[in-house]
Amino acid sequence: MIKEIEMRRSIRKYSDKPVEDNQIKELLESARLAPSGNNTQPWNYIIVKSEEMRQKVVEASHNQKWMLTAPVFIVCVADIRCRIKEEDVYLDDNSPEDELKRIIRDTSISVGYMLLEANNLGLGVCWVAEFTQEEIRPVLNIPTDKYVVGVITVGYPNENPKARPRKKLEDMIHYECW
Repeated sequence: MIKEIEMRRSIRKYSDKPVEDNQIKELLESARLAPSGNNTQPWNYIIVKSEEMRQKVVEASHNQKWMLTAPVFIVCVADIRCRIKEEDVYLDDNSPEDELKRIIRDTSISVGYMLLEANNLGLGVCWVAEFTQEEIRPVLNIPTDKYVVGVITVGYPNENPKARPRKKLEDMIHYECW
């Protein structure tokens, strides 16, 4: 598995080759199997393939035109209702709810699994998070008690980026305390 992790790159140029539905299903299955706190599984996914909807998502993502080279977007949405049932909740980028941090963490783990499975399938992906909740939610009709964690662009890579520098392991490890 470490080789898969070492090889994974963020792809921003994709070929015209379509992604098959069974591959998208495999990506989602890998995400579904991720662990979550108290097994709450707060993640939901919106598959976006149409040119019109992808264009709207790009505009909400600060008009990053490179995204349109990907034939599929997977919008990753965290649902706080797995933890908060009765309260009226509005989520945005400044929400103080502790439970919001938990659903973002859990959904991020799920997305990480998806990114690794994409690499395993020979697909390229990039996690896009350059948007606000107020910009992205209306485009996809996402309720205000849900939180968009990221938009994953998916396709066959049309580039082979070099590995980016990483910190040395010994520079980030502490034993017993900071």
